[in-house]
Amino acid sequence: MKTPKFWQHPNDWRSLALAPLAWLWCWLARRRVLAYRAGRKTAQRLPVPVIAIGNVTVGGTGKTPLTLWLARRLLEQGYRPAILSRGHGAKIKGEPRRVMLGSLAGEVGDEPLMLKRALPEVEVLVHPERFRAGQAALTLGADVLLLDDGLQHLQLARDLEIAVVDAARGQGNGIGNGRCLPAGPLREPAQRLKEVDAIIMHGGESYAAQRQWGMCLQPGAALNLVDGSHRALSDFVGQKCDALAGIGHPERFFSMLRGLGLAIETHDFADDHHVFTADELQQFHTRPLLMTAKDAVKCQPLAQAHQWRNHWFIPVEAELDQEFEDFIFSRLEVLRDGQTTA
Repeated sequence: MKTPKFWQHPNDWRSLALAPLAWLWCWLARRRVLAYRAGRKTAQRLPVPVIAIGNVTVGGTGKTPLTLWLARRLLEQGYRPAILSRGHGAKIKGEPRRVMLGSLAGEVGDEPLMLKRALPEVEVLVHPERFRAGQAALTLGADVLLLDDGLQHLQLARDLEIAVVDAARGQGNGIGNGRCLPAGPLREPAQRLKEVDAIIMHGGESYAAQRQWGMCLQPGAALNLVDGSHRALSDFVGQKCDALAGIGHPERFFSMLRGLGLAIETHDFADDHHVFTADELQQFHTRPLLMTAKDAVKCQPLAQAHQWRNHWFIPVEAELDQEFEDFIFSRLEVLRDGQTTA
């Protein structure tokens, strides 16, 4: 979802008016976490390490690029990771759905499809019940499970929790005005950040002693939605381009393009996970249209059907400190040896 601007300001009258509801939201969210810790609710456990990657706020923070980064590193170290997702926007009943390269975003969700196409050798499974998706992943040979946007999905027991925070929001602390929904952006109280195993600060600094590491996203060459050709982003400098985004925090994408020297006219669509129509896209064909990889999995079928050859998406790759990678794999070694983590 898109975040209202007043969520960044603690003294805004709208936030103050909604503060009682925010208090109730925080209380219920905290009560739920404590119920699992006290054993009043039981999390289901699978026989392989489970790493939950998520955030405490609504809106995009960079958790999906981090999931992709971690899956790549796991493959390099000889693990067989699988990614479990809720599959936002897809109606999945019965058995978990295995994401294939030819799947449609409406069938499996835009983020799972983006992950699969970025890393075809990794299994991606979607189901509202991540335990069932995890069981299916085990039958496919997975030995590590990554929960994309899984911090609040407590029904599946996890061995590591990683929270991603967008440092650009809330005066650098990433939590906006510090209030829970609907008065602010928090899904649960900010104290939850003190309980996770690692905090990834998107656009922020690293403080390894506090288990906080910075992350930045590096753009790659633009990819054409129709023929798959590559084009360096520098090739777009000096010409007017359109840029669209139907994601949680579109301004970060637009700012990245401007920072690369591109002259863009921005088109911010109403909702995160926006489903584009041909009527919305047909106006963008006379000059280059640039979009995110998440938007591209929904726009590509339309671009190919109408042969809109000026539509491009910009892949991004997460960059993190070596210390964070060492931290994750040292914890995994302990888990693999069957020891108890600290």
